[in-house]
Amino acid sequence: MSRAPITKAGSERLRSELDRLKSTERPRIIAAIAEARAHGDLKENAEYHAAREQQSFVEGRIAELEAALSTAEVIDVSRLNPGNKVVFGAIVDLADEESGAEVTYQIVGDLEADIKMRLIAVSSPIARALIGKCEGDSFEFTAPNGVKRYEIVCVRYE
Repeated sequence: MSRAPITKAGSERLRSELDRLKSTERPRIIAAIAEARAHGDLKENAEYHAAREQQSFVEGRIAELEAALSTAEVIDVSRLNPGNKVVFGAIVDLADEESGAEVTYQIVGDLEADIKMRLIAVSSPIARALIGKCEGDSFEFTAPNGVKRYEIVCVRYE
């Protein structure tokens, strides 16, 4: 079984989510199910069915997080020192060669990826194109809206 990489910060975020689900959400949902049961007939009880559906979702997420964290290889990015070369955990400033717009991404594990937070999965097309490149290099990758060309402005590890 291969061990999926995850950053130390990502591991802490996921463990925090797991603790919240177990200590807060699970008991809240159990109480909601008990209250809905007290209302009588379960066949036509929308509150009961909604609470059961929520319970199913939370239990599934708990199982997913526990499985992922048990097989994850936590990598402390601050201890890496690959210089200006892009590897897992790198924070990369990019400049679009066409528009000049700049964007910053961090390459992280698949489970912790979140494009809204500018965390891109190591298995994503842009991350695969970045890995192994150095500061100052140009690269291209195929995005859903066509081929994009970027220049690597800065590579850092925090």
